[in-house]
Amino acid sequence: MAVSIKPLIVVEDDSFLRLIQLVLDPTAPGELFEAFAHFCAHDVPDFRGWCEQARARVRHLYPADVRLVRDPGELLANVPGANALVVDALPVGAQEIAAAGGTLGLVQRYGTTTRNIDEAACSGAGIQVKTLRRRANISTAEQALALMLALARQLNQNANLISIEQIEAAGYTPTEYDRARTPNGNWARITGLKTLFARQLGIIGLGEIGRELALRTLALGMRITYYQRHRMVAAEEQRYQVSYSSLRQLLETSDCISLHLPRGAETRGIIGRAELESIKPGALLINVSQPSLIDRAALLCALESGRLGGFAMDSFYEEPADLNDPLLKFRNVIITPHLAGSPRSNSLDDIAELLDNVANGLS
Repeated sequence: MAVSIKPLIVVEDDSFLRLIQLVLDPTAPGELFEAFAHFCAHDVPDFRGWCEQARARVRHLYPADVRLVRDPGELLANVPGANALVVDALPVGAQEIAAAGGTLGLVQRYGTTTRNIDEAACSGAGIQVKTLRRRANISTAEQALALMLALARQLNQNANLISIEQIEAAGYTPTEYDRARTPNGNWARITGLKTLFARQLGIIGLGEIGRELALRTLALGMRITYYQRHRMVAAEEQRYQVSYSSLRQLLETSDCISLHLPRGAETRGIIGRAELESIKPGALLINVSQPSLIDRAALLCALESGRLGGFAMDSFYEEPADLNDPLLKFRNVIITPHLAGSPRSNSLDDIAELLDNVANGLS
């Protein structure tokens, strides 16, 4: 569907999707530009240059009227005359299509799944539906895998321990082996190392990031089980080679557990005292999602009791936090400062690809 006048693009008001307004709409607030320039400065110091390059790639869309909407009501109110919709979680169905009045040519999902989009209704109206495999989601899955491997191999505890003095100071008892008769592996005599091959990974929330993690851990030879409110269809389970279980069974049987749930009242504290007391002894727990998923006091108790083999998280309960936080005293804990989706180029490249999709869909 060619657009000869200034296009109207209605965009869900997601923190990254606001970049569409900065690139395409000359009336975008200056404070929004300054906020993103500051946000990207350490990775993309020339943010204005990035905006100009992204704009040049989709020149026929500029200038556009880009309207940010926060809820289904705002979407419905702004969709009349729209040429494209860009949504993350907001629903798009027959009502929104009818309200557009025949101008809508494209619905772009900010992700790969289309549960919130009525594809049959879109197809019937001649509207394209496009998806995006987000680099930031892939990066977050990589962070979860890195943390899992680091805990299993105790990298945070033992990196750079190469001398007798260092190893003894760390509490180990290094030795000399009979090299004429035995190998020299682990002469530091470090105990508790784990191999992930043939271990069970339990993924709580098999959304887009959870699925990216599943793809990567399959390559390690892990068995994958998952839990979420709604079971996937059999074809999707087969695609990712996963099996469904209850939350309790997942906790009791998994060697590694990774959390991938959204923030919300229904997910807050989903891992509490009862769940941590039922977790398989020695299991590794990884949270690259929301800190609020795990009850903080219960987590501390589980670490103090020794039931957890290791714990890692990417976004802490407070940012920044207190360097004397009690969670930092455990050698089998890794906390990173909200790095999972980084570098910024991941999300900027996502937006650039999304804009390409919109431009091609409306050309």
